[in-house]
Amino acid sequence: MTQSDNWGWRARIGMFIVGTEVVPEAEWWAMLPPGVSVHAARVSAPAPWARLNGGEVTMAEDVLRGLRQFAAMHLSAVVLGHSSSSILGGAGWDAAVAAAMAAVLGEGPFTTTNGLDCAAALAAVAVRRPFLVLPPWFNDATVAAGLAYYAAQGLTPAGHLRYDPGPGWRDLPPGELYPRGMGTAQQIEPLHAQIRAACPADADGVLIAGTGFRCVGIIDALEQDLGRPVVTANQASLWHCLRRAGVRAEVTGYGRLLRG
Repeated sequence: MTQSDNWGWRARIGMFIVGTEVVPEAEWWAMLPPGVSVHAARVSAPAPWARLNGGEVTMAEDVLRGLRQFAAMHLSAVVLGHSSSSILGGAGWDAAVAAAMAAVLGEGPFTTTNGLDCAAALAAVAVRRPFLVLPPWFNDATVAAGLAYYAAQGLTPAGHLRYDPGPGWRDLPPGELYPRGMGTAQQIEPLHAQIRAACPADADGVLIAGTGFRCVGIIDALEQDLGRPVVTANQASLWHCLRRAGVRAEVTGYGRLLRG
């Protein structure tokens, strides 16, 4: 008798993640349907992970190395899973980088970015006025860039929240939170409480940005409490990659996006 070995016979997905993060893989593994595997390449470069200058894309060496390795793995999709890179990349960055990744990988895998994934996911659940929730390690400039980025996509955020990480963390500068260990100390119960309390009545959904922001465990609870769709960074990327890989398996427990 054989046991499951999580072999990706339906789809294999490659994703680029921040080198020091544990959240993206954990959240993806929680949501993966049977027969789908995920394979991570880690990036230590600052955001954005590729530079767009006059239509020319220059990728970080970590990304180029990962793409060359992914090219030999017969993948169904590859995602640059980094919300900050999409937000800070500038106009046209997402599409240009997805095309540049495809040029390195050759024919075969669908290529995407977290920005493209979130836009597709919001459209799929008909959200145009999301309540935007951002991680506490986004500084004021990144928060402003995020608001501008989503507005440029034709969205009209009904409001936004930068999560308050609580005592012991809130007095640290945003850039110090991850180096001091907040990445592995995240709690989802207070995040649920803050979103539930702050979500405006006129928001038609919630978008939780940040692939390193632990949150998929509260998607269903928030949707039940708020009566509106909830889209998160990792959930959106998984959903987009599954759909483009032709995998239509229903995933329960992680929001209406993955049930559809």
